[in-house]
Amino acid sequence: MEQRFKERFTAKEVLFGTFLKVPATMPAEIMGSVGYDFIVVDEEHAPFSRETTDRIILACRAAGLAAIVRVQSGAAENILSVLDCGADGVLVPHVTDAETAHAIVAAGRYHGGRRGFSPTTRAGDFGRAGQAEHMASEDSRVTIIAMVEDPEAVDNIDDILAVEGLDGVFIGRGDLGAAYAGSDDVVGRVREATDRIHKAALRAGRPVAILPGSPEDASTQANAGSTAFILSSDQGFLRSAAMGAIRAMSQAVETGG
Repeated sequence: MEQRFKERFTAKEVLFGTFLKVPATMPAEIMGSVGYDFIVVDEEHAPFSRETTDRIILACRAAGLAAIVRVQSGAAENILSVLDCGADGVLVPHVTDAETAHAIVAAGRYHGGRRGFSPTTRAGDFGRAGQAEHMASEDSRVTIIAMVEDPEAVDNIDDILAVEGLDGVFIGRGDLGAAYAGSDDVVGRVREATDRIHKAALRAGRPVAILPGSPEDASTQANAGSTAFILSSDQGFLRSAAMGAIRAMSQAVETGG
């Protein structure tokens, strides 16, 4: 049986994914066809509705890749919505302390948590599974990842990582950079925070996800302990390819070859 995303992620297998910001199914299908392990539907920063997220999760199942959703917030209803649609996990922004981490875990778990029960969803195979089977299956399948992207979260990182049921963390260096914008050494402070998170995760035995800025950065972060890498986004890939194509073709037309 093929391993689920949660098993691969928590085993610290090297995984590659990308953000999806275009509310359509084809980008997910393309990512699956070229060998990505997972995608992250970006509900926080892109124009997704519950219906578009639902369709993309279905497309991911057809394409053979995991569907993680970056929810708009850690509110229980946001987490429940995407998990009922069959998402393999959630990436929750701005988890700043252990209390917040406990709350998102509770929202995503049945046993020991407070996830709303409904087996008549895609997650419950539309009612095929009985109550006990559905609850056990979902608790073993769903992956809950906290985004550490605030200075407060860095200060509380050991407490966050100690929360039972939290599967791992994502280091949000973009938001950390914005938070440190008034500092004399933004790059240095982000690097220090990143190193601190990696070391805490290693002590806690938790996996780390990150968005590398370059192949060299990916290598650096892998050596530090990251194992899941989110590479750009569908928008980023489209923009990069479009820019490269028009640059190459315009130069060929202007020079005659």
